[in-house]
This record gives sequence, C-alpha cells and structure tokens, in this order.
Amino acid sequence: MSGEMQIQNVLAQMRALAQSGRVENTAPVAEAREARGTDDDFAAKLRDAIRDVNEIQQESTSMQTRFELGDNNVSLPQVMVAMNRSSIAFEATNQVRNRLLSAYQEVMSMQV
Repeated sequence: MSGEMQIQNVLAQMRALAQSGRVENTAPVAEAREARGTDDDFAAKLRDAIRDVNEIQQESTSMQTRFELGDNNVSLPQVMVAMNRSSIAFEATNQVRNRLLSAYQEVMSMQV
C-alpha cells in the first residue's frame, strides 16, 4: 500500500501547486524534485507487481490444465484457490490502474 501513499502524496503536492497559482513557489518545486527520484522506484514496483500478477495467472492456468488432464498431484480445492488468487490479483491491479488513470485525468484538468 506504500505505492498508494506515494500517489496520494504526489496528488497533494500537485493540488497545493495548483491552488497556489504560481509555479515560482520554491517549496512545492523542491518537493516535486525530490519526488522525481522515486519515479524510477515507483515504475519498477509497478512493473514488478504486474509481472507478479502475470505469474499468478499463469500458475492458475497451469493448475487448471493439469487438473483437467488428470494430474493426481493437483486437487480441485487447489485449483479453486489458485483461480481465486488470480482473480483477486487481477482485480487489485485493475483498481490501481483506475486510480492512476483518475489521478492522471485530475492532473491534466488542472489549470496552470
């Protein structure tokens, strides 16, 4: 959830900058410069999270296939749990995407 905290922090800084009406205000600009250092970190975390979701989905699909082919090492409850994990991970990723899109639209609608 630290990614959400970072997003909220960046949005708060942008709102403060928009409300001040001046870009010359050095305090928000300095904070924005400090936040830029975390951009790469945020992008890496987002990329890793998407890869994790992809791995969970692939594992779920693999377990489903193994169960359908009659693998005795895979039970129906295991398949159901894997499918639910995959569904929840995808939904969480979708919610993050929606929040990022909303934040982007909010930033783009701000008057400078």
